[in-house]
Amino acid sequence: MKSKALAACFLTLAAVHAATVSIDPVSQTIGVGDTVDVNVEITDVSDLYAFQFDVGFDPTLLAATSESEGPFLSSAGTTIFFPGTIDNVGGAVSGTADVLSGAISGASTSGTPSVLATLQFTGLAEGTSAISLSNIELLDSNLNDISFSSMDGSVTVVPSVGAVPEPRLIFVLFVGFLILLAFHARRRRASDQ
Repeated sequence: MKSKALAACFLTLAAVHAATVSIDPVSQTIGVGDTVDVNVEITDVSDLYAFQFDVGFDPTLLAATSESEGPFLSSAGTTIFFPGTIDNVGGAVSGTADVLSGAISGASTSGTPSVLATLQFTGLAEGTSAISLSNIELLDSNLNDISFSSMDGSVTVVPSVGAVPEPRLIFVLFVGFLILLAFHARRRRASDQ
């Protein structure tokens, strides 16, 4: 009975300390035409030697413009980084991969999120797009799979800051003009009496 309870404790501890791959920030807001950086981060990983992932997004709301390697894996040695293929029609950045070069130990982090890669998006239209992770693989220096969980994020696109739609401005000016005319007419009637 003791051995079952002890095994359950070890499994619980292992699950608590499994690596987490996540989008950071989890949610953010930009204006139409503005750009935003989205990080793919990892937490609580030991001996990470190589990784790969895909990122999905709504192509009617966002356009991916670039992807760059984060500093985490290269902190352990020389890397070979493969930025993902950007598909702004299908809404995906596919095949992002990074691997250390040579027979060395992988990178480790505990508790502190570390950046694997940074993607840049431009806001196209108003709405909220999920930023979703898929096809994630993590390998240690012996090329064994590393267990992980993942967390997606989102980007909300709003009208550009400071932009006033022209019809609304014309309406406000027209109403102001009518108020001015009414005020002027009232003053004229008062002076005629």
